Amino acid sequence: MIYGLYLSAQGVQTASHRQDVVSNNIANAETVGFKKDLALFQQRRTALQEQGTAPARSNRLLEMLGGGVQINPTLVDNSQGEMEHTGSHLDVAIVGEGFLRVSDGGDETLLTRAGRMVVNAKGHLALANNENYEVLDPKGKPITLAGKTPPEIARDGTITQDKAVAGRIGLVAVPDKNQLSKIGGTMLAYPDVKSLKPAPAATSVRAEYVERANVEPSTELAQLMDAQRQLEANANMIRYQDQMLSKLCNEVGKIG
Repeated sequence: MIYGLYLSAQGVQTASHRQDVVSNNIANAETVGFKKDLALFQQRRTALQEQGTAPARSNRLLEMLGGGVQINPTLVDNSQGEMEHTGSHLDVAIVGEGFLRVSDGGDETLLTRAGRMVVNAKGHLALANNENYEVLDPKGKPITLAGKTPPEIARDGTITQDKAVAGRIGLVAVPDKNQLSKIGGTMLAYPDVKSLKPAPAATSVRAEYVERANVEPSTELAQLMDAQRQLEANANMIRYQDQMLSKLCNEVGKIG
């Protein structure tokens, strides 16, 4: 009976974790460049299986139940989001593999797919949601825009202003996306980010567009409802087992 309580408690924990992940996806459905998270789980082995002990020492019926469910680290879905036209000369949407490399002017260099940009007080191309982070060129330098005419951004990231090349947006490739870690908003950290190589030739940017979050609200809402039902079911199982234990202790075991 206690074993059943443990399994149900694990079910509550995993369902609650799934709720948190899905809720965060829904909250960022309108965030430019956001990539949704996937809540992953796997079956947990029993204690004897983890210890490598012979099953003969345990209850075979309980061994068949397994060890419940355990939470795995969340996985980021890096699939391409839909393109949204903004009409802004400084907005870009990345098409294909690749990330913008941005820097706060110090030692911190991060990656992002959020291509909504502005010119900050220093005259550098920067992220619209945080002007302290400046977009870098292929050489890792800030891009200065000081012309009088609106800039034009080509598919390869080259920026033309006042009929002259003002700079080029540096897109970089990430060899192992599993090493990407979210640190808030649409900012991503990556080990040794400064040594990343340029993105493949097939990668391009689309001017006056941004990449929407790859979140389908209706799908996420369905998953949220499913997670809520799983949580309620496991919580009810805990209550039923608690009531049964109470009867066993207070009624069945009572001496007449």
